[in-house]
Amino acid sequence: MCGIVGYIGRKDVVSVLVEGLRKLEYRGYDSAGVALVRNGEVDLRRSAGKLSNLETVIHAQPISGDYGVGHTRWATHGRPTEENAHPHRDCSGRIVVVHNGIIENYLDLKHELQRQGHRFVTETDTEIVAHLVEREMKDDGLENAVRRALMLMRGLFALVLISADDPEKIVTVRNGPPIVVGLGDGEFFVASDIPAILNHTRDVVFLGDEEMAVITKTGVAFTDFFGRPVSKATQRVLWDPIMAEKAGYKHFMLKEIFEQPTAVRETILGRVSQDSGRVFLEEMKIPDERLAAIDRVTILACGTSWHAGLVGKFMIEQLARVPVEVDYGSEYRYRNPIVGANTLAVVITQSGETADTLAALREAKTDGAASIAICNVVGSMATRETEGTIYTHAGPEIGVASTKAFTSQLVALYLLAVRLGQIRGTLTVEQSRPHVDALLQLPQLLEQVLRLAPQIEEVAARFQNRTDFLYLGRGINYPIALEGALKLKEISYIHAEGYPAGEMKHGPIALIDEQLPVVTIAPHDTVFEKMIGNMQEVKARGGSVIALTTRGDDKLSSILDRTRDFVLELPPAPALLAPIVTVVPLQLLAYDIAVRRGCDVDQPRNLAKSVTVE
Repeated sequence: MCGIVGYIGRKDVVSVLVEGLRKLEYRGYDSAGVALVRNGEVDLRRSAGKLSNLETVIHAQPISGDYGVGHTRWATHGRPTEENAHPHRDCSGRIVVVHNGIIENYLDLKHELQRQGHRFVTETDTEIVAHLVEREMKDDGLENAVRRALMLMRGLFALVLISADDPEKIVTVRNGPPIVVGLGDGEFFVASDIPAILNHTRDVVFLGDEEMAVITKTGVAFTDFFGRPVSKATQRVLWDPIMAEKAGYKHFMLKEIFEQPTAVRETILGRVSQDSGRVFLEEMKIPDERLAAIDRVTILACGTSWHAGLVGKFMIEQLARVPVEVDYGSEYRYRNPIVGANTLAVVITQSGETADTLAALREAKTDGAASIAICNVVGSMATRETEGTIYTHAGPEIGVASTKAFTSQLVALYLLAVRLGQIRGTLTVEQSRPHVDALLQLPQLLEQVLRLAPQIEEVAARFQNRTDFLYLGRGINYPIALEGALKLKEISYIHAEGYPAGEMKHGPIALIDEQLPVVTIAPHDTVFEKMIGNMQEVKARGGSVIALTTRGDDKLSSILDRTRDFVLELPPAPALLAPIVTVVPLQLLAYDIAVRRGCDVDQPRNLAKSVTVE
């Protein structure tokens, strides 16, 4: 969750750290801090709240150094106060640590250290790391002290440490949450995520679990926790740094909503042949023979990615004719799942670092499943632990509420479904061509949908002060009802519920009155008439309807009141791709309502972009 950045090199250290933290603030914004070393002394600045508060502190009390670390916090242990803000220090104040994750046995370690005379000043689990390293410091360097401390800690964590007593050195370790090391010309970086260092270098190394990097001005040494050298490959990041900027948009979320035609186009690019109807997924790396023998697909994901998995179930079952289960990553391990050698585990994760999803993946692999990842981040843990990957190529997504990553995941799932159908013989070449053609038309359809933005603003203006929303969908559009409700909850803090429309009369109908807006996802598909029935039930009980439907049909005009209801007409799309079209207005609706309510759209309260702890 938390954001970490470190730097050693020729540039102004404070500027590099603050800039990096700004790019990582989506990972947590309860507090922020930096620590620098110069002339054998540690200097530190921290503040509660957002990064701007820290910048104010630094302006009032300038700080400088030869190298340093920074942190932006999403609170787990301890209140979001200045006292609990990272970086944390040992008793001497000469060892500094920043941390992302949870030390599970920190209380036992804290009590042991207190008995030995160590003085604690915070409520966090992180502080025990500094004191452990202090105790273990001898004359063999900071990295060896850290290794000895690691043997005593349980949990999932990423750490970066510096010590005034072992100067010109940054030590970082990973056991769960992500760590990326950036390689420059006479300068080196460490961060939780690529955007923090993208303005300085595109050459990066991703640490694996139980690995350490020792960074100096002359280079980086990679080892495991026991000091054994580890060979690491350098990867070239293709993202343009400008992609992580707002580019004139008021918020990252709005920019990312409007980037969806491009993100979808990039995800399709080079993967389909319009002439042959073939789909090419070389990155999947699982032999066709093994995929042909698959008798079950298990999709593992969390949050918005789980909703993508629910849509993917429809795609894969219809096109590849293989049964699909969709599991929450956080629940999968606790039900003793049935997995065999002919199971394909598909993990969906924007970051590739979601702790619960990774744990579910490992469970499935232990039981013999083949595995692939649908992921947006090259070199992330999910891509390293699966046999193959379908990269989404959405570019960096900074807004906490996922938008373009979601639609790109749906495209990747559709590509997978078509490819599995071709391998399994359920789709001929002739049958595949319409699917490929439809995919290639998607970016244009999304551009048409985005032109509805002024109408959606009108809807937001009408309903911005309502306290509850109900979202209804059937079939493949039921997951989009869930996703639309989630977006509204995440960024506007309005209670919203997504529900299968056929189940409305089994409970939620009791909630409908003149104060409840009901969002209905009703494209012209096989269940359109049934969705009309749902809207009539809402109107009969005084509710307002916000209907998403396919343009060119006036059937809704006879049952909806244009003074109380809204109809958003969308371009026609094939049934299996309709969710990619219908979700975009719901993203915009959530955005517009949140802005009108004065909410922090890019950094909603209590949330972080990547959940790297359980």
